[in-house]
Amino acid sequence: MKKIIAIIAVSLAAGLSAMADDKPVSISQLPSAAQTFINDTYPGEKISYALVDDDLIRPDYKVVMESGATIGFQNDGRLEKIESKAGIPAAVVPVQISDYVKMHYPDARIVEYEVGKRTYEVKLSNRLELKFNRYFNLVEVDD
Repeated sequence: MKKIIAIIAVSLAAGLSAMADDKPVSISQLPSAAQTFINDTYPGEKISYALVDDDLIRPDYKVVMESGATIGFQNDGRLEKIESKAGIPAAVVPVQISDYVKMHYPDARIVEYEVGKRTYEVKLSNRLELKFNRYFNLVEVDD
């Protein structure tokens, strides 16, 4: 009986993951908050492609810009993660985090920024990863 339940569980998980494939979408199909973010942050730059992770519970969006920047959005269009080897635009990262990085790592630039439920994470060009709490206090450094 345990084997049957395990087989059913594995089959169900495989079936659900197959349904959650990334599908291409047009810019107009992105949530309005995501469209606004892209237009404000990367004015005049073209989008290489946009995808939706068509999850049954909560679809997420991924947008890749011509510059190589990759932006992840939640289903409502809120920023989830942004990555760019060239650096993240200053307007994206909260001032408190930008100021901390400038003060403590003046030669590094922010190349990845992720917004969590209660935390903010940044990855620097010197490979350090910094985690801040919701009050912008540094809580973790990973190298």
